[in-house]
Amino acid sequence: MSPEYAMGGVISENSDVFSYGVMLLDIISGKRNTEFIHREQIYPLAHAWKSWKEGREIELMDQALGGSSCVSEGLRCIHVALLCVQDLPKDRPTMTEAVSLLCSETDLPEPKSHCLLCIGCPVDRNV
Repeated sequence: MSPEYAMGGVISENSDVFSYGVMLLDIISGKRNTEFIHREQIYPLAHAWKSWKEGREIELMDQALGGSSCVSEGLRCIHVALLCVQDLPKDRPTMTEAVSLLCSETDLPEPKSHCLLCIGCPVDRNV
């Protein structure tokens, strides 16, 4: 559920983009966003952001994908997913842009900090 919908009941195409990003992370990680990651007691979405900021995004990939030749595609999916779940709707790509980013080999912009997603998550919020 997008932050703007959860906090204010606002739903838009940007909410769909947020959900798409969550779905991409679910598929790549093999974990549902509603499950806790027990060792850290945080949700996979917050864990994904923390791992990204620490340069450990490859750890997000399901082990069944990690040994394959598709690692670069998996990392690109994670990157696009994080662009889709940015806190502010204006920072998210459109659905058309998200699909285009997945299918291209162009450089991707850095996702912006996820303050709402990392509540309770030991990540430097000033980054």
